[in-house]
Amino acid sequence: MLTLFLQAQPQGSSSMMMIAMGVMFVGFYFLMIRPQMRKQKQEKNFQENLKVGTRVVLTSGLHGRIAQVQDDGFVIETLSGKLKFEKAAVSREMTEARFGAKSADKADDKKETATEEKK
Repeated sequence: MLTLFLQAQPQGSSSMMMIAMGVMFVGFYFLMIRPQMRKQKQEKNFQENLKVGTRVVLTSGLHGRIAQVQDDGFVIETLSGKLKFEKAAVSREMTEARFGAKSADKADDKKETATEEKK
């Protein structure tokens, strides 16, 4: 049975098939694998660089402000209280997108000043 399959293939087709498989692998790498790896790296950097006071949206759609940064997650302050979430649950940052970077910095400065005055 094996000899029938070997006889049916011309001699040059195996090298052409290997080249085609190689081109397909390179295409998959540049079109699918590499962009996915880049996206994962960006997400990890985003989640590692979040700070206290940043307004975020979680993957569940919950809006809140980061109240505490811990090793395994964040404590998010919402209107209903404080909740603990994993770092992977943070979907995007809302501070710059919604409030602008300058206004967010000014608000943080005002909060710090008010806190220092109370003490």
